[in-house]
Amino acid sequence: MAAVSKYLTAGNSSIAGALLFAVYVLKQRLSSDTTGQNEASKPLFDNNKDEKTDKAAVDKVFFSRICNIMKILVPQAISKESGYLLLIAFMLTARTYCDVWMIHNGTMIESAIIGRSTSAFKRCLVNFITVMPFISLVNNVLKLGLNELKLCYRVRLTNHLYNEYMTGFTYYQIGNLDNRISNPDQLITQDVEKFCNSVVDLYSNISKPLLDILIYVFKLNTSIGALGPASLLGYLVLSSLFLTRLRRPIGKMTVTEQRFEGEYRYINSRLITNSEEIAFYNGNRREKQTINAIFQKLVDHLRRFIHFRFSMGVIDSIIAKYIAMGLGYLVISRPFLDVTNKRHCNSTYSERLEDYYQSGRMLMSLAQALGRMVLAGREMSRLSGFTARITEIQEVLKELNSGRYERTMVSARAKDATEENVPLIPGRGEILIDDNIIKFEHIPLATPNGDILIRDLSFEVSSGTNVLVCGPNGCGKSSLFRVLGELWPLYGGRLTKPERGKLFYVPQRPYMTLGSLRDQVIYPDTHEDQMKKRTSDKVLREYLDNVQLGHILDREGSWESVQDWMDVLSGGEKQRMAMARLFYHKPQFAILDECTSAVSVDVEDFIYNHCRKVGITLFTVSHRKSLWKHHEFYLHMDGRGNYGFKPITKETVEFGS
Repeated sequence: MAAVSKYLTAGNSSIAGALLFAVYVLKQRLSSDTTGQNEASKPLFDNNKDEKTDKAAVDKVFFSRICNIMKILVPQAISKESGYLLLIAFMLTARTYCDVWMIHNGTMIESAIIGRSTSAFKRCLVNFITVMPFISLVNNVLKLGLNELKLCYRVRLTNHLYNEYMTGFTYYQIGNLDNRISNPDQLITQDVEKFCNSVVDLYSNISKPLLDILIYVFKLNTSIGALGPASLLGYLVLSSLFLTRLRRPIGKMTVTEQRFEGEYRYINSRLITNSEEIAFYNGNRREKQTINAIFQKLVDHLRRFIHFRFSMGVIDSIIAKYIAMGLGYLVISRPFLDVTNKRHCNSTYSERLEDYYQSGRMLMSLAQALGRMVLAGREMSRLSGFTARITEIQEVLKELNSGRYERTMVSARAKDATEENVPLIPGRGEILIDDNIIKFEHIPLATPNGDILIRDLSFEVSSGTNVLVCGPNGCGKSSLFRVLGELWPLYGGRLTKPERGKLFYVPQRPYMTLGSLRDQVIYPDTHEDQMKKRTSDKVLREYLDNVQLGHILDREGSWESVQDWMDVLSGGEKQRMAMARLFYHKPQFAILDECTSAVSVDVEDFIYNHCRKVGITLFTVSHRKSLWKHHEFYLHMDGRGNYGFKPITKETVEFGS
């Protein structure tokens, strides 16, 4: 008995002290968890996000957003996700009852040891060994259910976003026509994962503590009365609200920290990406100054954050540790020191000791449950940030797919156009689908920023009539083709053109996809698409031979050879591969944007002659004078809003050459 009494009264080993010290540790976790999360992972250098992030809060807007997203995560009542939700709820209930049983059985074991009862000790120990496998199974099934639910949610939400993101040209428009979201890749990958993990963790961290609180309050009510748990609950709620209000700047400071961290990572990755150019310029000193300046901003902010957490730590230790300890002693001592309490007055010292020990453990578990509820409230604030981010990309994708986009920055030229009452309404123009013709009728050629390049563009091209597009940089050559390819919206007029699949674009730096040699020729088709078109591998070989790339197939030995083709092929080989791809698809019209700049003149002549032979009409952007002879018309833009569409005559060719 003396040993037990010494154990219970030895400083910070006391039940009441340990009880409230656990609460203190939980409160410390609230502070540290807030600073370590990426809840406000913001796009780099986005001037419009601070305001939106600050508005992310736990309010009716948040609950409306989370309900809309949950309809995606759990599409119907009977689904795999619903099954996992029920499994987790059942396992949480089972785990709470396991905790209650562990407290009771642990108390009985220690009581048997103190009372020197060998038979009681053996019985309780056998019970412990017997039940342990079941408790272990409950804990691990709970973990399995949580992890599976997180994965299911992530699959659902990722598939939903990609269905919107990869519809039409949305993946292009979100970064080129709309500037509300500057990093959709991070949103769809990292933020979706964090959102799904946060939702599932919140479900677990609210359900389990609520159940624990109900059970432990009921149990403690019978042993030490209702006033004890109620007092502890009231103090924890009030102190949590007070400390939460004091910690309010942590959210904003965390946002700033993540932004500085992002800028610091960006400036380092930029150094790696452009290392060759920087080395040629001997720019190491300048780049070092830039990196040091960005890093110093981060260090200064982290130091302010450390000082703020120091001051909060002092307040935390007073409120959440020492005052809470005193309250714990008062709560647990009240029924034992009350002379009117017949239960404890008529019991033996050993019985009172056992009752005190078991009640203390339950009070500790109750305090931990309350602490987890407070933590769940902070996690809900964190979840509100992720919810705002996911909702934002959902809304933007939906608007882009309906033909609406928004740019928050308007250039000076766009403002001038607005002042001159030039209407720039995206989608105002009309697109007509017709084969073997491209016709621009009174179309204003403008950039997404609103810069008007040509106010009224009109010309017509029929199949078989090659057109050379020329003019200085920035005159609108690429803009013309983006409108023609429906990447940019029409601001007015009427555009007649073939459907998208009959218009092919070959850029100066062709895209080499991940995959086999066959994939490079038939992209974006798959092998199944090739079989449906009844194009044999022998014909593919002829396409490679036509552009003098047959040696690549001989070298690789198989169409199924997989390489990093962006690195394996030289610049000229990639351009010729793109032309072989053009021969495979045989579109009605092809846009060649400086796509033979790294190709010899003889190969270039063959390519143009072969395109004419197979009936591919060409729009060519090139400064090569040797190409004039392969075209019937030229479209010249002067960069000042004027243009000319004229036939190419013998004199024109001589002038061009």
